[in-house]
Amino acid sequence: MLIREGALKHWMSYFYGYGSWKAKIWFVTFEESGGDLPEDVAERIDYFANAHPQQTGALCDIRALYQHVGARLEGPRAKKFTTLYDHRFGKQAVTHGGWKNLIAFSFGFKNKKLPDVTDYQKKKFAQPAANNEALITLYPLPAPHNHAWYYSWLDIPQFSFLKSRKVYQETLFNQRVETILKNIEMYKPEVVVMFGMNAIISLKQSVLDCFPGATFKTAKGVKLHTPQFHSADLGNTKLIITTQVPTLRHNRIETGYDWYAFGKQVSGSND
Repeated sequence: MLIREGALKHWMSYFYGYGSWKAKIWFVTFEESGGDLPEDVAERIDYFANAHPQQTGALCDIRALYQHVGARLEGPRAKKFTTLYDHRFGKQAVTHGGWKNLIAFSFGFKNKKLPDVTDYQKKKFAQPAANNEALITLYPLPAPHNHAWYYSWLDIPQFSFLKSRKVYQETLFNQRVETILKNIEMYKPEVVVMFGMNAIISLKQSVLDCFPGATFKTAKGVKLHTPQFHSADLGNTKLIITTQVPTLRHNRIETGYDWYAFGKQVSGSND
């Protein structure tokens, strides 16, 4: 399946993730995993172009999009799952290593008992109608966890910046951050957690440009408990920025955190 130029342009301009802008808790990730095969990208962008033709930053239904994307897994799982929907939301869904901790943060922030995480993932996580969580991507193109960059092979003159991951990020950074911040100002979520971020200084400056009265504070991390993070109050919204991710780095337990406790800490319910 070929990646269509028009669909790719529409995706990069207007795709911002999953859920609803009206959600109370926003999780902003660096990028979604995937993109190692052109078919994976083509199926995503073609669905989005048909489902969201409007020219405005949009969040879509992750369950609907995942039904249109093949699982393409290896090993025993390859025979169990046909689509990404089957893999994450079907009867035999596998718990997502990062989402389970985002769910834990959400319930910790609300100071509520954590439910069965896999069941919640299958039925409610980032469900647009529920307005509980939004899963937003700072950058639009999916990329694998091994940090490989598979878009340099695209021979599309207007997307020459895709030849380099660094140039791609530099090209889109300001537009993407500005849209997210303007939507924070418009929709006023209770908390926005930007995790796995690496351009902290530039990110904080963008926030201050949009919210001149904001002041950042830094909270120190506690090993194996809660990560270090920067926070700022943006009107009715608490913004959290951290370099840490809700998954183990290199599968090492010493790189993990208790995201339920993290949510409680951010909400102040530990006080």
